Amino acid sequence: MARFISPKELIQTAEKNHCLGISWTYNEPTLWFEYTLEGAKLAKINNLYTNYVTNGFITPEALDLVGPYLDVFRVDLKGFSNDSYKKIANIEDFSGILEVIQRAKRKWRMHVEIVTNIIPGMNDGEEELKRMASWICKELGRDTPWHVTRFFPHLKLSHVKPTPIRTLEKIRKAGLAQGLNYVYLGNIFESKGNNTYCPDCGAALIVREGLAVKSLHLRKGKCKFCNCLIAGRF
Repeated sequence: MARFISPKELIQTAEKNHCLGISWTYNEPTLWFEYTLEGAKLAKINNLYTNYVTNGFITPEALDLVGPYLDVFRVDLKGFSNDSYKKIANIEDFSGILEVIQRAKRKWRMHVEIVTNIIPGMNDGEEELKRMASWICKELGRDTPWHVTRFFPHLKLSHVKPTPIRTLEKIRKAGLAQGLNYVYLGNIFESKGNNTYCPDCGAALIVREGLAVKSLHLRKGKCKFCNCLIAGRF
């Protein structure tokens, strides 16, 4: 049976379970904005990290309300053309989403990560994805993680086949070629694209197996092989 958990109880539950922070995800956080805003305020008072997992479809005014209390803004960027956004999300113009992502990064200094679920025939155009990678690198910084995830058929898109793994690997290479340091493959458990590599020497620093970390080669946030500073909080 579902029950209401107050923002105060949310914080108490996080602390009781020794969590480092709170992430609002699966249900779009902007749909229950007032609750997440109150929870984020309490989280910061109690020294907890805060994270939105969002589609980025939020007004600048709303972002500015929650901005002082959010550490991380993880955004689903569904495509890089109005045509793709119309097909996937029935949005005529996606430029406002780009502006909000930039605002989260520049005005509120949030850690931003981008996720793109690659749907065959809808947003998998090579040139469009190169433009996206270039925009991420230029506007958000080359250390911004870009997660390229595999699509699986479901509901209204049950007729679409899963994304070929070779397509995702090709996109990852293109993202790295555009200057991004960290491009990951998602929804694939056995792939080198799950790992974090040093942008200087290329060593595998965080080797992942499924949802677990198999090996870690960092020393005080730096590559232990070449001493390169690695973006992130460790």
